[in-house]
Amino acid sequence: MGWKIIFSPQAIADLESAVRFIAKENPDAAARVGNALIDRVAILENFPFLGSPYPKRPGIRKLVSRPYIIFYRLRLDENCVDILRYWHGARGAPEL
Repeated sequence: MGWKIIFSPQAIADLESAVRFIAKENPDAAARVGNALIDRVAILENFPFLGSPYPKRPGIRKLVSRPYIIFYRLRLDENCVDILRYWHGARGAPEL
């Protein structure tokens, strides 16, 4: 059985914000991007260490889905992956 994926309220808000922004110009593209970002984290169910460590915050990892960076942490004792943020790479460093 794979790891459990849990989306933080901030990650959900980030995703919603990105999709709404894109939808202003292209609703079809917004749906594709939103689905791709959700699908991207699904790989963490079976490969939770796929992303690289985020050096600015111990215990945090990042997974790239250009132009977005998905920040997450592992709860090893519970086999859980906490999705913390979806962050557009052009925005600089996020608050985690």
